[in-house]
Amino acid sequence: MTYVASDNRYDSMVYNRTGHSGLFLPAISLGLWHNFGGVDTFENGRAMLRRAFDLGITHFDLANNYGPPPGSAEEMFGKILQTDFKPYRDELIISTKAGYHMWDGPYGEWGSKKYLIASLDQSLKRMGLDYVDIYYSHRPDPDTPLEETMAALDQVVRQGKALYVGISSYSAEQTKEATRILNNLGTPLLIHQPSYSMLNRWIEEDGLQDVLEEEKVGSIAFCPLQQGLLTNKYMKGIPPQSRAAKETGALGEDQVTEQVIRKIQGLHEVAARRGQTLAQMALAWVLRNGKVTSALIGASKVSQIEDNVQAVRNLKFSQDELDEIDRILQD
Repeated sequence: MTYVASDNRYDSMVYNRTGHSGLFLPAISLGLWHNFGGVDTFENGRAMLRRAFDLGITHFDLANNYGPPPGSAEEMFGKILQTDFKPYRDELIISTKAGYHMWDGPYGEWGSKKYLIASLDQSLKRMGLDYVDIYYSHRPDPDTPLEETMAALDQVVRQGKALYVGISSYSAEQTKEATRILNNLGTPLLIHQPSYSMLNRWIEEDGLQDVLEEEKVGSIAFCPLQQGLLTNKYMKGIPPQSRAAKETGALGEDQVTEQVIRKIQGLHEVAARRGQTLAQMALAWVLRNGKVTSALIGASKVSQIEDNVQAVRNLKFSQDELDEIDRILQD
């Protein structure tokens, strides 16, 4: 059946300006890190992408190595672009990244110009695109000069292969220097993609959030639900089919301790008083003070996306609520 997007897809989503650019991102974006690869069910991924767009999610975040196998998430997304989203391309923000291992040999990962430009060419081919909206350096390279990595990002914009550029998981100091280099090159840094959640506040402790605010750079937080920990899934321990039980990705059983479960239960009570699920409150908390442009969610089924987007209905916290959340997490 031919896909026709919902007429009211923009009615309830919140859109935030990214730094001091002209680009707005939805408060909730969808990442294709898991569940959109070659080993996953195509129709389930298709249903999630369609429903996300119908709910106002216009930003889809990928990387060259997403799958598994690596590259297959981009291939899957490329098929959906052709079959469903082609008429809506100009309504979409599509991002991809390069930095992790992608092919054999000395040019298959990290941050050299050789790798970053070759990887983007491969990503565009897999997705059937002439350009992506945002291209990221996925991680800082300790052995390649930052000037070379940033010059590669500048070059792909000048070549018309990307409209904007970003970085991911760079420290405050690295971000400040990357911003300076890109400004001098004439291609401003649009956005930073760090991990950030109620259980992971490194961007506050490192000073990264302050740097982004000073430099007027946007931010999009990945793992705002801490790989599912900040949902109702782990309220009573580790369910059999959960990510922690399968020991895949970064979440393992050793992270779901009794202490963590007690914190989750306490946060659930706060969320219930706010009229939200724990996931909705966790997303709202990340977006709470306007310093984060968008919260990047993952999903394995349509209902999770439908639940998550409801977070935008209540993004305000009282000081008492924030204090209580801090007490629970510091307990």
